[in-house]
Amino acid sequence: MPEKIKVVYTTSENPDFIFLYNTFDAFLWERYPELKTDYWQNNLIEFNPNVVMLYLNDKPVGCGCFKKYNNTTAELKRMFVLPEARGLGLAQLIIKEVENKAIEQGFGVLILETLYKQIEAITLYQKVGFKIIDNYEPYVGNTNSVCMSKNINF
Repeated sequence: MPEKIKVVYTTSENPDFIFLYNTFDAFLWERYPELKTDYWQNNLIEFNPNVVMLYLNDKPVGCGCFKKYNNTTAELKRMFVLPEARGLGLAQLIIKEVENKAIEQGFGVLILETLYKQIEAITLYQKVGFKIIDNYEPYVGNTNSVCMSKNINF
């Protein structure tokens, strides 16, 4: 049976988003236990109306969202695909959907921060057009962070 992918636009109050968000945090803290206190405050999600969820055969398998960084720039946040759903191009689909929502709201640039051990994520972001930039606030001076940017207003 072919797998059915469904894109859902929702908010940070969606229980499936909260499940994936918590799963992502557990993954990060397992991989980077020494950084939990440094990064915890940067990963708190206030109410966010710009969440993209992906479902595979009606199971929540991936998410991403963005928040306003400044008047022209949005920040990609909480990008995550469950390990069992990786390799299907779902992360690229989430990024494209987030980009489209950000463009609709007038943003021309999308920025993000990831951690230096996230080689797979950095490679993915570069594959879809992001470039490594100097760290932006609140990551300036943090050598564990890799910040990236992409012009989405073509």
